[in-house]
Amino acid sequence: MGLELQIDKVAKLIVDSRKIVVFTGAGISTESGIPDFRSPGGIWSKFDPEDFTIQKFVSDPEARRKQWQFLVKNDFMTTAEPNNAHIAIAELETMGKLDAVVTQNIDNLHQKAGNSPEKVFELHGNMSWILCMDCRSRYPLDEIKVRLERGEEIPECENCGGMLKPDVVLFGEALPQDVMSAAVDHAKACDLLIVIGSSLVVYPAAYIPAYASEAGAKLVIINMTGTSYDVVSNVVIYNRAGDVMKRIVDRVKERITH
Repeated sequence: MGLELQIDKVAKLIVDSRKIVVFTGAGISTESGIPDFRSPGGIWSKFDPEDFTIQKFVSDPEARRKQWQFLVKNDFMTTAEPNNAHIAIAELETMGKLDAVVTQNIDNLHQKAGNSPEKVFELHGNMSWILCMDCRSRYPLDEIKVRLERGEEIPECENCGGMLKPDVVLFGEALPQDVMSAAVDHAKACDLLIVIGSSLVVYPAAYIPAYASEAGAKLVIINMTGTSYDVVSNVVIYNRAGDVMKRIVDRVKERITH
């Protein structure tokens, strides 16, 4: 099936659906200039993942210092802008089609594109926020970066003096159970799940499409490479997310208005 026919088929699935869940991975954000952590040339080819475990973060001040320096020197998370794929997903919400976005990404780009924060379920947290591990106070990342740039090497909570960490899931740390549980509920209740930019190899997040499919939802995958779910999907498109999603949503608009 050619790309035009695939786009048309996905557009029809969207038009016929009432509750869509979109599941996104790193592949949607690489087009916004955010490097994929695991791919060759990605973050973990330049840094040792062992320095980014929760155990090391908590027990080793030097590991904490390294992580904070990494934050100061790498501002791609805060400077990145949504691309056409993020914008297309936000448009699905405007149309009243989108029930939820479940994302493995920590870059806040779905919210920047216009998705309601309460519809975005971040399985790995959000890099825009810093969390106190003791009193649970949250600080905007920009506020902590100012302190780091002024010379603080390991910032502490201003409220209680507790240990601060980025509000993301570090290696060795469990996914937030309430977020995962809500994501599973939305997946089981949707009638169409669209996977964008994920190879579906990181578990337990990658179970989300299975929950949807087993509950009877249609499944669409848009990714540069194959996944283990391709065989059970209604449409699989191997292509860049931004261009494909824009064309799909444009086609949806044509169908709705004619």
